[in-house]
Amino acid sequence: MGLQAFFSNHSETRDKHSDELLKSHYYKTTNKKAIEAVKKVIHNLDGYHLNSVSEERGEISISIKKGRKAFVVATVVSVRPFETAIDFAVTTETLLLPIDFGYSRKVILNLYQHLDKELPLIGKGEL
Repeated sequence: MGLQAFFSNHSETRDKHSDELLKSHYYKTTNKKAIEAVKKVIHNLDGYHLNSVSEERGEISISIKKGRKAFVVATVVSVRPFETAIDFAVTTETLLLPIDFGYSRKVILNLYQHLDKELPLIGKGEL
């Protein structure tokens, strides 16, 4: 993890990310089943609250209310039939300085860890 990620209050995933662990995850599933899996994971995590789900846009809004407070946006995009990418953007609420000491990154890694148990992972990054 680079210093920039450590001294930031925001982390997000994408296909071409310099951090191998923050590359987009691709699953062998449909868009609808991927959204349901994200909702299930959020429901089972203590302190996580589902704000809204837009199935048409493939966006899920999540708040973390326990411990450090954060806002999460999950984006679910169907690339091909039975190939769906899931990305996360996490912003931590901080009082004084925009620093979360890697917390937003840890939130993403935790979410992917749970999703990898729910859905068959095809790969990470560009496929």
